[in-house]
Amino acid sequence: MASNSASHPEDWPSLNLADWEATRNTLHMWTQVIGKIRLAQAPLINHWWQVPLYVTSRGLTTSPIPYGARSFQIDLDFIDHALRITVDDGRRDRFALAPRSVAAFHAELMGRLRALGLEIRIWTTPCEIENPIPFDSDHDNASYDADYANRFWRILVQTDRVLTQFRAGFLGKVSPVHFFWGSFDLAVTRFSGRRAPIHPSTPNIADRVTREAYSHEVSSAGFWPGGPGMAAPIFYSYAYPQPTGFAQSPVVPEAAQYSVAFGEFLLPYDAVRQAAAPDDALAQFLHSTYDAAATLGHWDRAALERA
Repeated sequence: MASNSASHPEDWPSLNLADWEATRNTLHMWTQVIGKIRLAQAPLINHWWQVPLYVTSRGLTTSPIPYGARSFQIDLDFIDHALRITVDDGRRDRFALAPRSVAAFHAELMGRLRALGLEIRIWTTPCEIENPIPFDSDHDNASYDADYANRFWRILVQTDRVLTQFRAGFLGKVSPVHFFWGSFDLAVTRFSGRRAPIHPSTPNIADRVTREAYSHEVSSAGFWPGGPGMAAPIFYSYAYPQPTGFAQSPVVPEAAQYSVAFGEFLLPYDAVRQAAAPDDALAQFLHSTYDAAATLGHWDRAALERA
């Protein structure tokens, strides 16, 4: 069968956690500062869809954020390595992405927003991590390796493209492909249309957050660049609620396995990066894990999927 892969192995850069962990941790906190600004201003949309960031041709963006009758946007540029603020009245500002502490980043960004007439207050405690340090007190995370920030973004670009193709095959309710700064992952989620049982408590996440996120049955997949508990970057796929037999379902490619610890299927990033046809390898994983979730969960697939 001919390959449908638009990319080649060289389009997917290596991402060894040991080489960029300090940058990863700092960048995670920077995106949380930016994300919380959006959270403070945007009205609640189902499943917290008002808060993620989005992949662009240069980095990550908030997309437009409301401020009364005005609008502004914050962008991270991983080519020129700059943070940009643009306002709908034509004003704009920027500063360089370079090694600086989370506390300094937070102060710099909030100060520049105030100078643009944008008075915004955020809760400064990070989300979804153990032992969080408030942004304005975090002088430990202060690394920025421009090469690895660019590598991370290039992986997001490729993943966003394949996830978007996968998203296009679904007629039912489906999320945008979006970057959640709390968990620091890129994800897309399909919905069966049915309510889900109340989600159990999750460590380091408020119940109201998870219960809004998982109010309805889902099959969700995405990319996580590695971090606490999992050194290597991975693609993942899970179902909530998890139907009986899901963990034992045969999925492809061969490198994909069910993780009891994580409660989801995992596919090592390197298995995709090193595949002859990376798009195909990732698409196989997305489709086979969704097929297991939807079939075993008795979704109305005829109504939800494109022929």
